[in-house]
Amino acid sequence: MRMTLPFLILAILTLAGGVAAMTLRRLVHCALALSVAFAGLAALYLNLDAEFAGLAQLLVYVGAIAILIVFAILLTRGGDSDAEKSFSPAGIGGAVIALAVFAVLAWATETSGIAHPALVTPPPESAMREIGLALMQRYVLPLEVIALMLTAAMIGAVILAVRERRNPAGTESAERPGLGA
Repeated sequence: MRMTLPFLILAILTLAGGVAAMTLRRLVHCALALSVAFAGLAALYLNLDAEFAGLAQLLVYVGAIAILIVFAILLTRGGDSDAEKSFSPAGIGGAVIALAVFAVLAWATETSGIAHPALVTPPPESAMREIGLALMQRYVLPLEVIALMLTAAMIGAVILAVRERRNPAGTESAERPGLGA
């Protein structure tokens, strides 16, 4: 199996975004690096001729989830980082577990039919039009429920931010916060 140059560049971009999301100190920067990793993964899907998976990754994860995370961090002041030490002993355990999971996944990939293309059956022919029609006809209710949940999460973040600005930490007000002033 031979890797092409675009695949290699996209894989390095995706891995760099993922590593940056785990290692950067500021939470906002981590969220933006996660967006880069999501975009790299979408580009990898598109490079592998999985148009629906790539566009869904781009729209759902980069266009919705990552932006929602960034807004939630910014609205709730979660972007403040502590000036503690950057190295913790738990990081070694996490690295060992990550390497173990990588080894198991590499072994599973090598021993599966994916590594041997002659044994793999051809993928089914499905057009993006058929998938889009199924989403807009049969699965429209779950799609709308997910949209409402994301909207509710955004409204909740805004309400938390407004309450925090009205009532700074450590001060309690006698009146109950509500919609009116």
